[in-house]
Amino acid sequence: MDAVIDVSGLEKRFGRVRALDGLDLSVTQGTVHGFLGPNGAGKSTTIRVLLGLARPNGGRAALFGRDPWKDAVDLHRRIAYVPGDVSLWPNLSGGEAIDLLARLRGGTTDKAAYAARRKRLLDVFQLDPTKKGRAYSKGNRQKVALVAAFATPADLYILDEPTSGLDPLMEAVFNSEIRRIASEGATVLLSSHILSEVEQLCDRVTIIRAGRTVESGTLDELRHLTRTEVSFRADGVPQEALAQLPSAHDLAVRDGRVRFTADSDALAPVLAELARLDVRGLTVAPPSLEELFLRHYGDDLTEAAPESVEARR
Repeated sequence: MDAVIDVSGLEKRFGRVRALDGLDLSVTQGTVHGFLGPNGAGKSTTIRVLLGLARPNGGRAALFGRDPWKDAVDLHRRIAYVPGDVSLWPNLSGGEAIDLLARLRGGTTDKAAYAARRKRLLDVFQLDPTKKGRAYSKGNRQKVALVAAFATPADLYILDEPTSGLDPLMEAVFNSEIRRIASEGATVLLSSHILSEVEQLCDRVTIIRAGRTVESGTLDELRHLTRTEVSFRADGVPQEALAQLPSAHDLAVRDGRVRFTADSDALAPVLAELARLDVRGLTVAPPSLEELFLRHYGDDLTEAAPESVEARR
């Protein structure tokens, strides 16, 4: 499949701070790609480079095979972007802001189709378009940007923490809209801290740290990095058998149940041994993306100094 986003060895410096340090990212056409990392990892800097808002110091970045810095005007006609902190024109109503953004992207040529999409989105996001920008809460400002993005079809949606400020009901609406545009063949780059959101929506995930890619692949491919929790009833299972379980970590007996974790890519022999022991009440909890994320970063999430965090964003 063709790569809509093709980033190789990307570097970006702000003074002495190296925000991007050889980052690689490839997003294929028609996929929803999660982009994960703690604050200061370089996610927003990468997005600014992709939007042609920042010029890299090294490496290569391409959208649809073109340079986002040199070809920004043409590329932006094919891109919808939603930031995590939306600012609106204070004296324009939400509806006027949506229409202005749509016209900038040339999305109002078919007026009837645009009006129908706009009305549906205003209804599902429960947004009053008559209020002035200065009167909107953070969540409603976010809704304006989302309606504007989804009301005009795009080839690529770049979404940087797009559900920031939304309540759980609106997050569900957002998820539904992502599935809709993905089913129509659009490509999505979704930067998010809501790991359950990424888990539900994304075909592939790239995890970055300190401006570098540390892992990239499907969720199934990345789960080999985590451990799966296994538990079963303790009654009838000899203690010596528990001591010989293969690849078992942190084994403990609590509340009448045996609990332990096992490397996800070494689970088959564990389950075979449990079948031989004829255990009862077996439960196997697959690892979440959050566990994968924390295993990558651990205590490093709090190590970045405030000035480095701000410089990288």
